[in-house]
Amino acid sequence: MLRRVALCAAAIALATPPAAPALAASTGDRAVLDAVNAEKAWKVTRGDGVLVAVLDGRVDGDASELKGRVEQGPDMTGTVFGQATSPPGEATPAASLIAGDGSGGGAWGVAPRARILSIPVIAERPSADFVDPQAEPGAAIDSPLARAIRHAANNRASVIAIPSGTYTVGRMDRDAISYALSRGVVIVSGVGDGGDYWRFPAGYPGVVGVAAAGKDAPSSTNLSVLVAAPGVDLPVALPGGRHGHRTGSGPASAVVAGVAALIKARYPDLKPELVARALTSTSRRAGAGYDKKTGFGVVDAAAALAQAGRLAGYGRAVPVEEDLHFGGGRLAPAPERPGPDPIRLWIYGIGVFLGVCAFTAAAAVITRR
Repeated sequence: MLRRVALCAAAIALATPPAAPALAASTGDRAVLDAVNAEKAWKVTRGDGVLVAVLDGRVDGDASELKGRVEQGPDMTGTVFGQATSPPGEATPAASLIAGDGSGGGAWGVAPRARILSIPVIAERPSADFVDPQAEPGAAIDSPLARAIRHAANNRASVIAIPSGTYTVGRMDRDAISYALSRGVVIVSGVGDGGDYWRFPAGYPGVVGVAAAGKDAPSSTNLSVLVAAPGVDLPVALPGGRHGHRTGSGPASAVVAGVAALIKARYPDLKPELVARALTSTSRRAGAGYDKKTGFGVVDAAAALAQAGRLAGYGRAVPVEEDLHFGGGRLAPAPERPGPDPIRLWIYGIGVFLGVCAFTAAAAVITRR
């Protein structure tokens, strides 16, 4: 009898599928996630189905925490000299902070089920200066960043992460950013690590500029800062299966890009300006108002996600009535439909008729002579 019971128990155990492993960060990596309240946001979404474009170097798709979730986009650097290739840059660390799932003891990101679209925009510089022999003097030159932003916007990216920037302003970069924003893409960029000078693309309107927060964090005191995120000794993945730590506004911007990915995963139709509003209105700061070092404060993923839900519901909950007006009086009469005035048409018609008659009479008189 006992043998039969044991056999039945073994059969039930084999037939029962194993439970899915809990998606929780290890204790060593919990500091960054706790700082932005990420694990509470994971109760709502973990970034499933959202695509985040990383515009820097080439993301290492073989990293254990990113394996199987990295799409390699086209090289937008325009490098055509010899065997020059795109250097890794900060793409892999940024991608791991956005979408790392901790596999193989790797780093954890804020949106561990998001996908990454890697588009290189930095390249090794040739050993000499070259010019395009077919370029006209004074002609505008397209930039790798502008090409990459358009490509990401046209290929399902919901969030674009640009860890680093420059001090120069480019019209084509600005136009590409406007195009991506018009398609509902959230753009996040680091503001630089020191100085009062604006960094771009963080300084362009509509871009979420991010500063690094934390003890001994490099501060950037320029007004391109919108929000802040932890930016000191963040555990990240490095190319070649290695791991390390990164400090600065670039890694901090990747954390905020992960928060934006959570919001877009849950509310894919939420406009970029409302995503920015959700981030700023729920961020944590020491004092009231705006601070040029940390903007409106350190982002809170769970609070921002909840606020995004309220913002997304405004349009559905408050339909605009066509006859809505102030006061209780009668509506003013609607303006007349534009079109020709009947009286003027009669006058013009009679004038034309008399003119034709006069012309016919004059022609008859001349013919008789």
